Amino acid sequence: MTTSLLIENGVVLTMDGNRRILDSGHVLVEDGRIAAIGTGVLPKEVQAERIDASGMVVMPGLIDTHAHAGHMLTKGLGSESEDWMSVTGRIYAEATDPEFWAAEAALSAAERIRCGTTTAALLFGGGPDIMRCEAPDAAEAHLAAMAAMGVREVLAVGPNRPGQKHVYRHYSRTGYTEAIVSPALQLDVAAQLVDAWAARDDRLRVVFSLPVFDAHELQDETVYTIACKTRDLARERGVLLVQDGHRDGSIAANDARLGLFDERSLLAHCIDLTEADRAVLKRTGAKVAHNPSALMSLYGRCPAPELMEQGVVVSLGTDAAAPDRSFDMFRNMFQAHRYHARHFRDDAVLPPLQLLEMATINGARALSMADEIGSLEIGKRADVLLINMRQPHLWPPLDPVQRLARFANGADVDTTIVGGRVLMRGRRLIGQDEGAILDRAERAFRLALKRAGLATA
Repeated sequence: MTTSLLIENGVVLTMDGNRRILDSGHVLVEDGRIAAIGTGVLPKEVQAERIDASGMVVMPGLIDTHAHAGHMLTKGLGSESEDWMSVTGRIYAEATDPEFWAAEAALSAAERIRCGTTTAALLFGGGPDIMRCEAPDAAEAHLAAMAAMGVREVLAVGPNRPGQKHVYRHYSRTGYTEAIVSPALQLDVAAQLVDAWAARDDRLRVVFSLPVFDAHELQDETVYTIACKTRDLARERGVLLVQDGHRDGSIAANDARLGLFDERSLLAHCIDLTEADRAVLKRTGAKVAHNPSALMSLYGRCPAPELMEQGVVVSLGTDAAAPDRSFDMFRNMFQAHRYHARHFRDDAVLPPLQLLEMATINGARALSMADEIGSLEIGKRADVLLINMRQPHLWPPLDPVQRLARFANGADVDTTIVGGRVLMRGRRLIGQDEGAILDRAERAFRLALKRAGLATA
C-alpha cells in the first residue's frame, strides 16, 4: 500500500546542488521518499494526505553530528564542568540499567523532534571513558526506544581508554553485581551490536567509537592493539569510526602511528589543530564535527571556516545535552557564526547559507549519508521540517535563509517528518504521550541518583 504525503504552499528550501528556493512550492512523499518537488500545486487527483505549509519554510531535517546518549538525565548535576563530569561518570558506571538508557533515549528523541533534529550521531556514554557496551542490553534498550520514537540516529559504541580500571554495576531485582570492564570485551560487544543492527532498521545505524590517543599513549602496546582492531573492524564493515576530542597534533599522531583515518572517519571538536593535522584531514577525507557550544570550544578553537576553505567537510554538532546546552541546532548555527566572527572580527565569516549547509547537507556528508538525507531531492528520504515563519522575531518576510540562520530557534519548528512519517504537527508529538515520556524519565533519573548515593528517590 502506498503511503503518500503532499506538502504544499510553502517556501521550499531544497539545499540541493543548486541551493534552490521555491516560492509556493510543494513536496510529494511516497513510501518514505521524496517523489516530486517543484513550484505551484499538484493536481487534485493526487491521492495523498495534504499539509498546507502557507507561511512556513519547508526544509531538510537538521543533522547533529556529535552528541552523547545519557546526558539528558545528567543535566544540572555538579556546580561546574569538572563536578559534572565526575558525577556523570559515577552515574553511568554505578547507577544505570537498561530502563535508564531507554527512558533517556525517549526523552532525547522528544527534544530532538521538537527542535527539528531528524538525525543525530551519539556516543553511547560519557565521552571516551565511560562507554556502556560491556554488554549489549543497555544499547539495545536505547535503540529500541529510538525506533519507537521514529527519529534517525547513528550510535557509536566502542571501548573505554585502556590502562584505567573501570568497575560497572549490573542491576537485578534483588540487587547488583560488579564487574571489571575491559576494552577488549567492550570492542567485542560493539562488533556484535554493529552486526545486529546492520539491516534491522533503516533509521538506525550502529558504528564504532574509539578514544583519542596522544602521541605518548600510542606507544603503549595495549593502546596500539585496541586502536588497530577498532580501525580494522570499522573498515571491514564499511561503517563510521567516531572519535571525541581531537586537538593539538593528535590527528597527525594517529595518522602516523595507525593510518587511522579515511572518508568514514568523523572527528569531533578538532581544536587548535596543527598544520600537520589539517594536512591529514585534507588528504584522508576525514570529516569534522564542530561543536561551538561545547566546553572544548572554550579551551581552544576549531578552525572550521579555514578547513572548509581547504575542502574539508565540517558539520555542526551540539555535544548535547549536558551540562549546559540543548539539542537546538538553530542555536548552534548562531553560536558558530558569533564564535568565528569574533575571532576574525568580521561578521561576513560563515554567512547564513553556509551555516545551513553545515547543519544539513554537510551533516549528511559527515555521516556518509548524503545520498539519503541532507537535502530535499527526488529519491531521498523524506526527512522534512516545516518552520513557522509568521512570527515577530522572523519578520519581515524577506530572505528565508538569513531569517533561519540568524533569528530562528527550535521552538519555531511546527512539523517534523522522518522518512515520511509525521512525528510532530502543530508543535504536538504524534503517537507519543509527552507527559508519559517526562514521567518515565523522571523515575529513571531519581532511581539513578539513589543508586549513586546522590539523593533519595
